[in-house]
Amino acid sequence: MDHPKNPLLDAHDAANADNNLSPKQEREAVFGKFSRRSFLAQLGAAGVAASASPLAHAAATDAPEMESPAAVPGAVPLNLNVNGKEYRVNIESRVTLLDALRDRLQLFGTKKGCDHGQCGACTVHVNGRRVNSCLSFAIMHQGDKIVTIEGLAQNGHLHPVQQAFLEHDGFQCGYCTPGQIMSASALLQEPIGPDDNAVRAAMSGNICRCGAYNNIVAAVQQARSATSR
Repeated sequence: MDHPKNPLLDAHDAANADNNLSPKQEREAVFGKFSRRSFLAQLGAAGVAASASPLAHAAATDAPEMESPAAVPGAVPLNLNVNGKEYRVNIESRVTLLDALRDRLQLFGTKKGCDHGQCGACTVHVNGRRVNSCLSFAIMHQGDKIVTIEGLAQNGHLHPVQQAFLEHDGFQCGYCTPGQIMSASALLQEPIGPDDNAVRAAMSGNICRCGAYNNIVAAVQQARSATSR
């Protein structure tokens, strides 16, 4: 009975036709681009490309080109002002601001936590006020000024809240940190009491699973003192 040909065995026979091949050369002749060395090389290249893609996107022009309306069925044109840049996208009306920021604008600093407005990880500023972006549709914010964690630092200088979080170790795993910082930086403009309990109440919408609350309160209080001078 004839057996189906095995391409790997055929390649092996071809490799053995030259008795001068080393075992390493023979393996590469059999497996081609799937040799161990080439596999690791491709894996490393993929990792570099993945890590570099947000940086490459961050260097995009201030006004990205309008996407083709046909690219997203049912989409509507939308202008979003994010971190001082104008973005023109075609997007479905049911897409949340959170998903638009992460999936369409590649701004991954805003985190998706509970996706139900209960954890605060997705907090951004809209016209200076803190908003849970998972509970707000992107289409509602045409013409609004939106700030994400990527736009909080200015001219290479950290925002006072960012600096205070570093000095007081106001984070552990860091997943909730962007939302904590965005909420705290908006809190500086809100009329709340001066004591720690007032800060805790004002920050109660931001949950830290690691339990770094005391350090977070200390960081917020330092930032409040620094900005009130």
